[in-house]
Amino acid sequence: MASSATARTEVRRPLDTARPLDALRCDLDGPAALTRVVSDHLTRLGATVRAGGPGRIALGGGGFAPVTARTDWGPAGSGIEDEATAQAVTGVMAVHGRRHGTPRGLGVDHLATATGVLTVQGLLAGLIGQARGGPPARRRTTTADRAGLLTVSQYIAAAGADEPEAVEPAPGGPPFTSSDGVLFELETLDPGAWAEFWRALEAPADAIRAGWRPFQFRYATACAPFPVDLHEVTRRHPWARIRRAAALSEAEVCRLRTLAERAAEDDGADPWTLRALGPGRLSTTAAATADRPLAGLTVLEAGRRIQAPLAAHLLGLLGARVIRVEPPGGDPLRGMPPACDGISARWLALNRGKEAVEIDIKAPGDRSRLRELVADADVFLHNWAPGKAAELALDAEHLTAVNPSLVYAYTGGWADRLDDAPMGTDFMVQARTGVGEAAHPAGEPPVPSLMTLLDVLGGLHGTEAVLAGLLLRERTGHGVRVDSSLLGAADTLLAPALRRAATGADPRHPAGFRHPLRTSDGWIAPSDTSAPAAAAYDVSGMCTEDALDQLRAHGLTATAVTTDLSALHHDPRLSGSISRDVHGAPAVPDPWSFA
Repeated sequence: MASSATARTEVRRPLDTARPLDALRCDLDGPAALTRVVSDHLTRLGATVRAGGPGRIALGGGGFAPVTARTDWGPAGSGIEDEATAQAVTGVMAVHGRRHGTPRGLGVDHLATATGVLTVQGLLAGLIGQARGGPPARRRTTTADRAGLLTVSQYIAAAGADEPEAVEPAPGGPPFTSSDGVLFELETLDPGAWAEFWRALEAPADAIRAGWRPFQFRYATACAPFPVDLHEVTRRHPWARIRRAAALSEAEVCRLRTLAERAAEDDGADPWTLRALGPGRLSTTAAATADRPLAGLTVLEAGRRIQAPLAAHLLGLLGARVIRVEPPGGDPLRGMPPACDGISARWLALNRGKEAVEIDIKAPGDRSRLRELVADADVFLHNWAPGKAAELALDAEHLTAVNPSLVYAYTGGWADRLDDAPMGTDFMVQARTGVGEAAHPAGEPPVPSLMTLLDVLGGLHGTEAVLAGLLLRERTGHGVRVDSSLLGAADTLLAPALRRAATGADPRHPAGFRHPLRTSDGWIAPSDTSAPAAAAYDVSGMCTEDALDQLRAHGLTATAVTTDLSALHHDPRLSGSISRDVHGAPAVPDPWSFA
């Protein structure tokens, strides 16, 4: 399972240090937008970070040889030079823009944030491999174009499936507006609660029926073209009446908060927590390699939807054996359309290569089987509803009694940090934290993105937390509990905007920010620095190539916007190619490359 005794003795630290990077130093160099998160997270994990260096990131000391990394926007000469161009090339603008009917750039730097978290993951993984007696890690390179492909990997998979989407993508979606002007998000996973909520507001029966399927699939399609009648219904009722309807139906509603409100309550907490538990019994068998530092480790994942499955998927890419714990009959999302070879293309994007075991966690006998699996695992990862693990005697104290060396990982919604938190799903967390405001520029109404921004970023934080826990286990010899959340992911994503809001500055970008320019046959996206000057040119009558040539002739940077995700398979601007798995489903390249 774990490490060599020699390496572990060399780097082990007293338990009271409690941070995995204590006594380590990092020389940090690279584009500031990409290294913001790297610097912040390494510091929070205990490292001393110094700016500058020979064009790379080097983390070492404390008994470790330096582990090196490099981060950049994309391949040299690709035209991917900042957040805007990275979003344009990788399909993020196309997916985020589905609700609007045209490509739109995210107002937040989602790809820079994801790239930073992935860079930290690579550094932590290199240290874990070294602590386990593996060979020195090769330098990992993390680029924003690969982070972008990972972000939209489920949408790319669906675009290459054998059948069409369950709901045809078309403009539309929440938030809703009350008669007194309150913008709000609605959430329920139960069709009965959906129907009861709308009946309480006297919505037409045919609109209720027609609205459920696009609402249910909005997580998958990034749009929700349900009947306009539903919007008209909420505009007839005050917020108090809408809240009563939600309470009666057990659906949930959440008013869209502003960035200023979130900044006022922000507690500055770390995006994850790590807590060392009892002394463990680590194995002395090491199987780590330079490219697969987690080889020989076993991860048990009881994950639903995106957050935990994505976290485990990345651990698998780093070499871990991943075993999914699924309910009897298997994960129902295996059948979510569209399919490749009879299996959901979206499900494959997050779960290919994993083993599976069917366990009914409500049955005492099956819970005993799960504990037997935990006894031989290194990580147990789940994202069950709050309180469910404790109710079933499957919380950290129960499972570490079976395996004191366990890294017990929970990826949740709110991390118990907000008293009035609604259901901890992506769109509700976006609404509650101000992401809806940050995602669009000034002059536009706040609208949570229908891309699963926080589920993806929350999954990346979950992987980061598990790796930090594994490294802490190697350094202390103790089992570790790690917790990450969608709230922590939102705070990481929003940090620059929240700092502006806290000082009274406008946290949003100016009107028109990251709006691509229409050409006669497509769209082009200027870089953020070139956008103000590029807006002065009328390129609507030009083909895309001519429009790009004109802007470049004036010293401006721009690139073509990907609107057809299936075309990404052959896009020469990318640093890695999209392949097909054994089921024929599109598979994006690993987020790290070696150089």
